[in-house]
Amino acid sequence: MSLIAKEIDVVAGKKALLKAVSFKASAGKITAIVGPSGAGKSTLISALSGDVPYSGTVTLNDINIKGVTAPSLAQLRAVLAQATPLAFPFTVFEIVRLGVPADADINIVTRALHNVGLAGFEGQYYQSLSGGEQQRVQLARVLCQVWQPVKDGVPRWLFLDEPVSSLDIGQQLRVMQNARDFADRGGGVVVVMHDLNLTAMFADEVALIVGGELVIQETPAMALTSERLSAAYGCDVRVRTAPEIDFFVLPQMTRVS
Repeated sequence: MSLIAKEIDVVAGKKALLKAVSFKASAGKITAIVGPSGAGKSTLISALSGDVPYSGTVTLNDINIKGVTAPSLAQLRAVLAQATPLAFPFTVFEIVRLGVPADADINIVTRALHNVGLAGFEGQYYQSLSGGEQQRVQLARVLCQVWQPVKDGVPRWLFLDEPVSSLDIGQQLRVMQNARDFADRGGGVVVVMHDLNLTAMFADEVALIVGGELVIQETPAMALTSERLSAAYGCDVRVRTAPEIDFFVLPQMTRVS
């Protein structure tokens, strides 16, 4: 089972945000979307999850998502947005519980919070938490929504938009390890990333988006090359290997265009 997008266009007013983007992701893998700010990464993941209007075709597990009701789609995939502002004083438990399906064990709230490093936070108010803690509460919520990566033989999906943007390195690794575990147990993960080294560590495939267009979708070693990244980000970028890791990405200070 897979996620397949063909010729995706997204337009806002007179501006084309995505231009004929074709994209694929497989269950059991982490597929990362990378690129410079404003390239269309968040727009793409929103189109893939059915959250913004688009032209083209998106099929999830061989089902065209335009023909799926919102409740049915919510059973197949969970979406973590960049930010989820709340105006009311909900507790952490109440927020995470929103992701628990009616037929699921409520105890998964506690387990999900443990998985994201927030064990014991159930009674705290969401607004009292730091930005990074709030981000992990929302991750726990979406994990509860698709707690079983495979249900009745059908893979489920996590769509994560910059899930590590406000986290320290330890929490970044924890979040990505949750994504890795979900994929290893048969689910599919599509994640927007800015940190290219974390991308290289965890992603099975990388899609590079520049100016609303897909430049390449390949393995990290094929997609994250010095030449391609330098052109995409407008600065000198060097990809190097190091002991015990496959490679790492190092921005250079010699040129910024």
